[in-house]
Amino acid sequence: MRHSVLLLSLASAALLSPVLSPLWAGAGAGIRNEVKISTNARFRTIESNGWPEETPKFPRRGNPNTARPQHYQFRVPMQPRAQDHPTRAGGYWWGVAVNGVPFEPGTGETWQNNPQSGWRYEAATGFLDLGLDEHHAHVQPSGAYHYHALPVGLVGQLGGDGETMRLIGWAADGFPLYSGYAHKIPDDPKSPLSAMKSSYRLKAGNRPAQADGPGGQYDGRFTQDFEFVPGSGDLDECNGRTGVTPEFPQGTFYYCVTAAFPFVPRFWRGEPDQSFFKNDRPPGGGPPRGGSGPGPGPEGRPPPPPIQVMDRNRDGELDAEELAKASESLLQLDQNKDGKLSEEELRPGPPPGGGPSPGGPE
Repeated sequence: MRHSVLLLSLASAALLSPVLSPLWAGAGAGIRNEVKISTNARFRTIESNGWPEETPKFPRRGNPNTARPQHYQFRVPMQPRAQDHPTRAGGYWWGVAVNGVPFEPGTGETWQNNPQSGWRYEAATGFLDLGLDEHHAHVQPSGAYHYHALPVGLVGQLGGDGETMRLIGWAADGFPLYSGYAHKIPDDPKSPLSAMKSSYRLKAGNRPAQADGPGGQYDGRFTQDFEFVPGSGDLDECNGRTGVTPEFPQGTFYYCVTAAFPFVPRFWRGEPDQSFFKNDRPPGGGPPRGGSGPGPGPEGRPPPPPIQVMDRNRDGELDAEELAKASESLLQLDQNKDGKLSEEELRPGPPPGGGPSPGGPE
């Protein structure tokens, strides 16, 4: 109960408190969950060691990696902006939980270990044992513990699901992330809570027969087995919607973690902050739709913010139409609305520590 109260205080008070530095004990090994959240007018900064309240029991079957504390410094915009088109998650941590543990929806495992095949295994559908624990998490080769679906232990410590909307984290674009329940009527805080249903479904029939593909029936083992069907569920292609929440009584766009695919969202509604960039190039976790998200620049770094906001279709190039709208796009970087772009506004955010390295489950 003590853990639940402390975590609940973090989830709600972090919206208002300029500095909040809770510390919770993790069982065993003497390692403790450490997370500090501070806010200013522009950003919410989350510093953590990425270690959950429950000690990760790794290595384990399906995952040979040993969990180790990390050093993260994530920042999310205090006033996130929804874009006209979603951004596919890829190359970044998708977001971070209120306990400082990151979310990673996609995996590094591919059919016949061939990334060029286009067929990427899903972590949470049960067809490939990637060593997920009871909290739907596992460990990358770097020792980074991360969630692929609902963080069961964290939700329990926050008070459980279904009684009220539970703020469990923040996406890299700054919009809040909630657990699986939200108000049945999005704009009515008095409407009952309902388990949110995603708008993705399994494709019908069989995968195309091809020399470099797995064939067989669409059964959910691969990310590409799913398709987005607008209006078939409660949520959009980003696994989110706009409505009121306890922390945002005036309404906001928010994401949900669902019980079925995509589990953790595979797209951002806004632009991810550079602090979530992982310094590797893991593939995106969403079914094909539009571009592939902001790609890395020289030496594996992401492109500068001006290039990212101008590249509207996320194809890694600036075409004539995008150049013609460059002034409009660059205004997105004007955080203080003074009509000018300062050096700070043009500069990428600090990269986080503890990025994963290749060679094991992701």
